[in-house]
Amino acid sequence: MKPILVTGGAGYIGSHVVLQLIERGAEVVVVDNLSTGFREALRGVELIEADVGDRQVMDTLLRERGIETVLHFAAHTIVPESVRDPLKYYANNTCSTRSLLASCSANDVREFVFSSTAAVYGMPASGDADELTATAPINPYGMSKLMSEHMLRDLCAATTMRHVILRYFNVAGCDPLGRIGQSTLNATLLIKVACEHAVGKRDRLCVFGTDYDTADGTCIRDYIHVSDLARAHLDALDYLRRGGESATLNCGYGHGYSVREVIDSVERVSGRKLNIVYEPRRAGDPPALIARSQRLKTMLDWKPQHDALDFIVRTALEWERTLAARSTPTAIL
Repeated sequence: MKPILVTGGAGYIGSHVVLQLIERGAEVVVVDNLSTGFREALRGVELIEADVGDRQVMDTLLRERGIETVLHFAAHTIVPESVRDPLKYYANNTCSTRSLLASCSANDVREFVFSSTAAVYGMPASGDADELTATAPINPYGMSKLMSEHMLRDLCAATTMRHVILRYFNVAGCDPLGRIGQSTLNATLLIKVACEHAVGKRDRLCVFGTDYDTADGTCIRDYIHVSDLARAHLDALDYLRRGGESATLNCGYGHGYSVREVIDSVERVSGRKLNIVYEPRRAGDPPALIARSQRLKTMLDWKPQHDALDFIVRTALEWERTLAARSTPTAIL
């Protein structure tokens, strides 16, 4: 088999996919500018430190290595930042993807798996979404991803390249064996932030809004373990290599947990009472966002293995403890 190119493979989700590809015996090449990724997350995998929007670098790599398969993760992903600096997101997430797609088209890439997001749905009135739910992003991050989806679909309609777009819901947890994890600086995702607080990295946990129309007044989200999500990428690749048609698929478990339920889980798993600070609602937070993901299971034969909130939290907490140990003077020595 020819090498598989993984863009953004030194990041949180990309590195978990790379790990599973290597365990399968695939040859993997990672392109990452390390703006948010970590070299050590690749555990010896070949890394080319570059921007995916650099046509010369990407054309040369695809041509010389004969790459026919691309998994594209490289992107900025922080929603509040996208609101403050939208052009940064359109430049990196949309324009660089356009450049990468041009390189793929010019160099006969056959299969493309794209990392997208449930943010393309905005705030669906029902609180859940399937792949036919209207797309209505409410922030530049979601719009930048949706624009990339449209470019990818149009390119594949005009060429022989086929794709799978995976729309992630709330990704959480870390490698169950503790080899890699979520090391994102200044993280905003609830489970990671709560686990950082549980190990003493933060002095409080802020909860934004307690008056939503939900059972306990806090937002509900569909949390998917990163290892199950990584497996969906390998299943998508298998699907395309069997000749499957291009597809867009939701990635979630189909049920949600409230912010309070997540806090209860972190307290239960860590054995520590958290210091909770209640803040007003954040603009644009839907009361609930849950995946309807039957197509993922049916089309890819995807079977989740870690669909349990306490397990997700436990793996995230163990990684935070690992990071905390590494930062102590004895660990450095």
